Amino acid sequence: MRYTVILFVLLLMSCGSKDKKESAQNNEIHRTVLNDRLIQNSILVGANQTDKYLSLLKDKNVGIVANQTSVIFKSKKENHYTHLVDSLVSLDVNIVKVFAPEHGFRGVADAGEHLTDGVDEKTGLPIFSLYGKNRKPSVEHMQGIDFMIFDIQDVGVRFYTYIGTLHYMMEACAEANIPLLILDRPNPNSHYIDGPILEPEYKSFVGMHPVPIIHGLTIGEYAQMINGEDWLVNDLKCNITVIPIKNYTHQSSYSLPIKPSPNLPNDTSINLYASLCFFEGTNVSIGRGTEKQFQIVGKPDSNLKRYNYTFTPQPNFGAKHPKHEDKLCYGYDLSSNKPIQMVNLEWLIDFYNAHQELTPNESFYNKFFIKLAGTKSIQEQIEKGMTSNEIRTSWQDGLSAYKKVRNKYLLYK
Repeated sequence: MRYTVILFVLLLMSCGSKDKKESAQNNEIHRTVLNDRLIQNSILVGANQTDKYLSLLKDKNVGIVANQTSVIFKSKKENHYTHLVDSLVSLDVNIVKVFAPEHGFRGVADAGEHLTDGVDEKTGLPIFSLYGKNRKPSVEHMQGIDFMIFDIQDVGVRFYTYIGTLHYMMEACAEANIPLLILDRPNPNSHYIDGPILEPEYKSFVGMHPVPIIHGLTIGEYAQMINGEDWLVNDLKCNITVIPIKNYTHQSSYSLPIKPSPNLPNDTSINLYASLCFFEGTNVSIGRGTEKQFQIVGKPDSNLKRYNYTFTPQPNFGAKHPKHEDKLCYGYDLSSNKPIQMVNLEWLIDFYNAHQELTPNESFYNKFFIKLAGTKSIQEQIEKGMTSNEIRTSWQDGLSAYKKVRNKYLLYK
């Protein structure tokens, strides 16, 4: 009898354990369904739509251009995602090579830092830098690849180098006759178009095409423009397939869940980037070496005490040797500003005028300024004393012509 009771108790425990296990599994399934619904009812990036592109990769040797933003989101929860490379490897996609843009595959290098090739510790895949000795993949790099993927979060600004990396990868794919799959992502600055059009003689890796500073295109749309406007060498055309974003328009509000680079830590810095990056071509700091990169501006001059904000740049993540390191800088804190919808020149003009009052014999600009501006005119106009509105008015004919070209390549309203 005692053994029967024990057996009955064990049986109940077993059933209870089984019920709990099944309940946990059901809860997980329920959570997954809810997460899927959350994703389906919001903006869905190209990478998440695996049903649209996995078949293209079947039995192919695949290369991929990726960084820390190349992820598949699992839900709206912060940090709930998997890296695209890890996901594709787990799905038996034969990735053979990874190509990394500025800041590297895991996104930890300083702006402009020379990067070398290496191996990804997690997957063992070879990584080839496209921001070191080679901006464009070599013929050897492209060997053994049947299909290429490009999946990087951009910020919609001409001098952000990821569109330069896109150009060179398209060119290399066209030369090697390799199809390129672009997994599109939103442009957080696509709600306006502004800035001077780049002039051909000032073409560089921080400005490769005749577009304004804020171009108003996603990566997928920009790739179509590169093809359509014959910007590749020798009039080449790249065979591209774009997986569009779902539930997205150019007026959609989109907060980047992952920093696109070490010194763009939040929405405010991304919004101010197009306006404050001009200071990279001057003797003024934009906050590298602080926790407010691209949200504060200043320089070390005791005569600038009229400015109401101070900061001291120190080496940190993304800035090993920041401008004006260990020096007290006087300037502006713009971190609480409302989002702007134009390229703002007021801050640049103000610092130039202060510089001229205090140290007129020292240079305010460096050679990088004209590369960033894509034209000599902004520097010349400021030096002539033109106002911000007068300078912006001079851009309007170029912007009108550009918008007509842009309309041909739009995937979204």
